[in-house]
This record gives sequence, C-alpha cells and structure tokens, in this order.
Amino acid sequence: MRAVVLLSGGLDSATTLAIARQRGFSCHTLSCHYGQRHEAELTAARSVAVALGAAEHRELEIPLGQFGGSALTDPAIAVPEQGGAGIPVTYVPARNTVLLSFALAWAEVLAADAIFIGVNAIDYSGYPDCRPEFIAAFQRVMALATKRTVAGGAIRLEAPLIGLGKADIIRRGVDLGLDHAMTVSCYRADDRGRACGRCDACRLRREGFAAAGVADPTRYV
Repeated sequence: MRAVVLLSGGLDSATTLAIARQRGFSCHTLSCHYGQRHEAELTAARSVAVALGAAEHRELEIPLGQFGGSALTDPAIAVPEQGGAGIPVTYVPARNTVLLSFALAWAEVLAADAIFIGVNAIDYSGYPDCRPEFIAAFQRVMALATKRTVAGGAIRLEAPLIGLGKADIIRRGVDLGLDHAMTVSCYRADDRGRACGRCDACRLRREGFAAAGVADPTRYV
C-alpha cells in the first residue's frame, strides 16, 4: 500500500507519518513552502522523513504568502501571544484545501491508496480547515475529481489525529517510538529550530507534554 503524507515537520504531522508507517503504508511525504515565516519546520520535516523511513520526500513551492492575510505569511501581522475568540490571525486562508489538492495530484500519479493529514480538532487553534466536516467534504471532492475514483478506484483521506487531544497525540508518538525533539511546532521558530515558547502553537505543545506526563524536549530560545 502507498500513501501520501502531508508532513509539516511539526508534532502532529510527524505522529501521523508514524501511524501511517505502522499501518503498513509505503509513505511518500510532502512538505510545502507556502511563504511561512517559520521555515525551520521544513528542515525538521526532512529529518523526520529520513528517521521514519519515508519512501520519498518532496518539497513544493506554493506561494500563498503572496496573498498575505495571515500572521504566518505576512510580516506586517504580528503573531499573537494570547488566544482569543474567533479564528486567529495565524489561520492561513485555504491552506489545507490547497495542500490536499497537491497531495491528491501526487497520490493519483502514484496510484496511492490513501492521503494522510495531521489535522486535529480538539486541542487546536480553531482553524476551519481542521474540522471533521472539512475532511468529510474533501473526501467527497476526491471521489468526484480524479480519474482513478471515477474509474472505480478509491483514495482514502485519513486524519487519524482529528479526535485526539494533544496529550493523547504525544502519548501515541511515544508508543510509536517518535523522537519529538526532531519536530518543530512554533510559529516563530528561529533558523536553528528553537521555539519562542509564547505563541499559540508553543502553548498547546507545552500543555500537551505536561498533561501527558512526558518530558518536553522542545528547544526554546
């Protein structure tokens, strides 16, 4: 079995890759440079792909940053240090829709059986494209939009973390032998991959390790 796994270099996507490998998939990992300010995650993704035995790792340039509209792609918008009501400014418009579209194209060429994405709708920042409704809707798009599925084949969209809290995700990674120190989650990580310790991603990650009773291996500035 083959799978395309979207790999950002963060904790969730690395755990998703470990799960896909455990399920017996030959994993083809895909990372995307979409204009994010925290490019250290791409370096982390390369390390994770090698460590977890990806059959192939590719990186795409997808210039979502040209549109701006997010604190992750527009340097004029500050990354907030406190959560608030509503969808935060760290949301990147249409990001998961775009990334899954590229993953789907590669999956069809590979004759892959599945696409894995590490979205989570429990301990998360409230992004609309991380919800179960979005995953279900994109599965329907996949069924309509590809030659393989129209011809009677199937490509499954797998989101194995979507109903797990961050602590459970961390425990699952430990069970699978994942080295969390390789991963970078911070929205403002420096060039060496060190985390700021103050952004929403850092908060969720730090609280997750504490709740899991697992030592936090994150390198902070």
